[in-house]
Amino acid sequence: MAGTLGAGAARAMTRLAAVLLLLSCYATGAGAADTMSYADPQPSAEAPRRIVLSLTENDPARINAVLNNVAHVQQFYGAGRVRIELVAYGPGVAVLLKSDTTFAERLEKLQQVGLLPVACHHSLDAQGKTPDDLLPGVTVVPSGVPEIVERQLMGWIYVRP
Repeated sequence: MAGTLGAGAARAMTRLAAVLLLLSCYATGAGAADTMSYADPQPSAEAPRRIVLSLTENDPARINAVLNNVAHVQQFYGAGRVRIELVAYGPGVAVLLKSDTTFAERLEKLQQVGLLPVACHHSLDAQGKTPDDLLPGVTVVPSGVPEIVERQLMGWIYVRP
């Protein structure tokens, strides 16, 4: 074909074909997520991905970044196909306190789609707080770091965003 059309025309046709292929992928919804290859077992309600994240800072930008990661992972895998535990310890427990309402509504929405917020008891004690000071639905564990270690030993994936 290149011999009859000339080199310039052949290149233009190749570019046009590439553009049409890209457009057809977008039109049919074929994107990166559609071609994602999952490890076995595939994520499902019976075998959800199990991810544990940590939050150790009381910095709004950092908290936003961590909660964005939670939301993106939940959206990617879909409802019921992922369990995410957010372990807050040290200054990070502040985000789970009733007295800090900055992220309360966002945390509640994430909990409704599967987030498991966890607070470190040692960190609460160090800050003069009790489990009664926590937002609804927050679980208290004796210590944050061992919680992460034990989750990893149970096969959970640890991500420190």
